[in-house]
Amino acid sequence: QVQVEESGGGLVQAGDSLRLSCTASGRTFSDYTMGWFRQAPGKERDVIAAIHWNDGPTYYADSVKGRFRLSRDNAKNTVYLQMNNLSPMDTAVYYCAAQIRDTGRYDYWGQGTQVTVSL
Repeated sequence: QVQVEESGGGLVQAGDSLRLSCTASGRTFSDYTMGWFRQAPGKERDVIAAIHWNDGPTYYADSVKGRFRLSRDNAKNTVYLQMNNLSPMDTAVYYCAAQIRDTGRYDYWGQGTQVTVSL
């Protein structure tokens, strides 16, 4: 049974930073390609960052490139999404998801964590 759990959301002001964490259990953590998605009210859920299971390149959506940084600590079964210079446009529910290696499909999802950025 694979379980994914996010933490670290909250309410911050524009320009602040926030770090989200995500753990995944169920098998060797280094086997997971991990992705972060977000869904703003009335919008679709979009991928914003992903980190490959095999130390491949990390992906960032244009909307977060240069402000967000995704890293992983396999010893702690955790990925971290460091979010800097946040703006109200970043307000959304943030979801962490896992896929096993390169299936191309995120099969395992967390419950989501709310990030709200005020002016």
